[in-house]
Amino acid sequence: MTTQRIIIGISGASGFQYGVKALELLKPLDLEVHLVVSKGAERTCELETDYQLDKVMSLADVVHPISNLGASISSGSFKTLGMLVAPCSMRTLGAVAHCLTDNLLTRAADVVLKERRRLVLLARETPLNLGHIRNMAAVTEMGGIIFPPVPALYQRPQSADEIINHSVSRALDLFGLDVKNIPRWGEGNLLYTE
Repeated sequence: MTTQRIIIGISGASGFQYGVKALELLKPLDLEVHLVVSKGAERTCELETDYQLDKVMSLADVVHPISNLGASISSGSFKTLGMLVAPCSMRTLGAVAHCLTDNLLTRAADVVLKERRRLVLLARETPLNLGHIRNMAAVTEMGGIIFPPVPALYQRPQSADEIINHSVSRALDLFGLDVKNIPRWGEGNLLYTE
């Protein structure tokens, strides 16, 4: 694969900012970024943020409409590093867990799993019911990674942006991408002593 590609999915859970942060962190890399945004995510963007959707979409190299099941990212022959869904709603998690490919986001995730590529889901819900947990187990058994965006408080974050940045940077680490220098345990001043 001469051009490295990654898919970013943004679904309708609270936390649209996670998807935007992924796009911002990937922008300076030599990587082709494909984006698909669910209808629920569009609504969440409008209700919970001050982002303009067209400006968010301009951060990606290619934007695919959620209804375009014939898009390049719906085929296993279109090589990618994998897909990050940030945030991942419980609806999207359930669809992926049960191979329901009724929109491009869930179809692309299904393709990533069937091709044995990396799928990382920033699952955003709490508390969890048994159905959520079973769906997480099913996706994990299929090779996906459930990555709830839990703050790393050992870093003593000073803002919500620092918390979001750390979670997304760690998720992108799972693709072998070094997005920027993030504080890591045991490096610098993060090692605690008694």
